[in-house]
Amino acid sequence: MAREETTLAVPGPEGERQVRISSPGRVIWPDPGITKLDLARYFAEVGEAFIRANGGRPVSLERFPEGIGGEVFFSKNPPRGMPDWMRAVTVKYPSARSHPQVVLDEPAAAVWAAQRNTVVFHPWPSRAENTDNPDQLRIDLDPQPGTDFDDAVRPAQELRSILAEAGLDAYIKTSGNRGIHLFAPIRPEREFLDVRHAVIAAAREVERRMPDQVTTAWWKEERGTRVFVDFNQANRDRTMAGAYSPRALPNAPVSCPITWDELERVHPADFTMQTVPERLRTVGDPWAEMSARPGSIDVLLGWWERDLANGLGELPFPPDYPKMPGEPPRVQPSRARRKD
Repeated sequence: MAREETTLAVPGPEGERQVRISSPGRVIWPDPGITKLDLARYFAEVGEAFIRANGGRPVSLERFPEGIGGEVFFSKNPPRGMPDWMRAVTVKYPSARSHPQVVLDEPAAAVWAAQRNTVVFHPWPSRAENTDNPDQLRIDLDPQPGTDFDDAVRPAQELRSILAEAGLDAYIKTSGNRGIHLFAPIRPEREFLDVRHAVIAAAREVERRMPDQVTTAWWKEERGTRVFVDFNQANRDRTMAGAYSPRALPNAPVSCPITWDELERVHPADFTMQTVPERLRTVGDPWAEMSARPGSIDVLLGWWERDLANGLGELPFPPDYPKMPGEPPRVQPSRARRKD
């Protein structure tokens, strides 16, 4: 029996690419009935905005060969069979190991990754030509149990003001779930640890202004019903779902850029694979000019130094990181109290 497949023509800067899609009828999202071919067509439709937001960066591929309800794995090494018109760049990880990751330069590259069952794309905050120095400061507002997207709106607005005080322009997108992601373009002058410290400085400032709504507590038992500012997303090899990337959730939501004017009247469920292509056609891309005016994190680093002088030190790193200078003990507070 002949294997089912089709070919998708994808326009790009080098002309039209013919990308083969095998098993096009395989269902990826059962509830809305979205197939592998639908996924590939989605990336062809939103390709220009998707590549503008995620292209030119190392990217990890979150792949679902059996659909979102089945096995999932991350590809950090380029998948086998990558065409010669795609490229990879070698990056260094916290473990000091290095290996290549895919770089997307045109919409056909995203379509090819969809052929490899990629649902979620996780781009680095640094570019392929300078992987050690981020050109984006990213802040992840993560509503904790008992809170939701609406509870993250005011903290996001306050963070926008805080970043403006530091000389940075903030852009936002839905996470595709309950959270909000803030991005600020920065000049690639500092390495990851500096950018992490800048994020912590901004996070502590919003926590001071909104202590009942916002927390920087790493341990879940200390967060309560507040919105957590996940500062560890600023670390090397920590990534968020990219702008216009689908998420592996039942209704095929998309992590979607929005304007600040829209923030108070939208809901994450508004943005799905079915609605986002038309939104781009009619509303446009709120992130189209995001990279035009990068700023400096020097002011935020000044706040970090001020907080250090006032006794606020380093915060915990992810558990798979090597022990870092100045880091507090990686012991859950309730366990530490029991030991005492």
